[in-house]
Amino acid sequence: KISHCYLEWISRVRVNTQAVLKRAQQIQGLKTPKKQWQAAWLLKAVTCIDLTTLAGDDTPSNVHRLCLKATQPVRQDLLKKMDMHDKGITTAAVCVYPSRVADAVMTLKAVNSSLPVASVATGFPAGQTPLETRLQEVRMAVADGAMEIDIVINRKLALTGYWEAMYDEIRQFRKACGDAHMKTILAVGELGTFTNVYKASMVAMMAGSDFIKTSTGKEAVNATYPVAIVMVRAIRDYYLRTGHKVGFKPAGGIRTAQESLVWLNLIKEELGNDWLCPHLFRLGASSLLADIERQLYHHVTGQYAAYHELPMA
Repeated sequence: KISHCYLEWISRVRVNTQAVLKRAQQIQGLKTPKKQWQAAWLLKAVTCIDLTTLAGDDTPSNVHRLCLKATQPVRQDLLKKMDMHDKGITTAAVCVYPSRVADAVMTLKAVNSSLPVASVATGFPAGQTPLETRLQEVRMAVADGAMEIDIVINRKLALTGYWEAMYDEIRQFRKACGDAHMKTILAVGELGTFTNVYKASMVAMMAGSDFIKTSTGKEAVNATYPVAIVMVRAIRDYYLRTGHKVGFKPAGGIRTAQESLVWLNLIKEELGNDWLCPHLFRLGASSLLADIERQLYHHVTGQYAAYHELPMA
């Protein structure tokens, strides 16, 4: 059970909105690296991507293609020119719906890749299904070979302030995950206030989340820098109180190489270099990789690629 003193503390938390917005602006104003340093940062971003497809028309064939792209995210000749061809650069994971997990696991096994498969679960994206159904979804995804589970919180509990009930639910998801890593999606666009985002972050971490994640990518508002500041400050506070490092994953609407550099900057500034690795930082994205590859192509050749020159993500 969550202890009474922690509940007391959570109920008293208030977030200073103006300070958050000001800090987010400062982060966006920071210089990002150029030339070969930019190329290095972009390759770092690639290794932190959860390459994702979460569409109603997902089929075994496009999941197959996604997995192959994840194992070889940047064209081999470009990596050779940067002397990075033998560094084993892959994305951090592939992320799919529960019913596509088996397809992804099979493809990765066939190409001898140890890349983890992440599955969304618990009634993604709305979380509005009965608890037993949500738990069963987690168990089935794990049974099919998912090594990471992206769960969604029950927003009703957060919006009505039932933090203890939310904690209990996430504990049950944690148990259902077994050895799989658990990433908890807060759906920040639906939580209303920065204070709620902070509280939900804290409760999710107390309940055993390995990562906290901004969004499903299906809400009207997804990963924004101010919300990220609130979440990473919660991660920092949790670390200072417990000595336990929890990861952070922004997701939804992250499409350009330039944005990925801002995200890396934000993590470096707010949490430090320890968090700049796939173990503690992920970018949830589908179209981002294509733009990063275009920028790397430009870095190597001095010109921009036509779209047909780079393999589809």
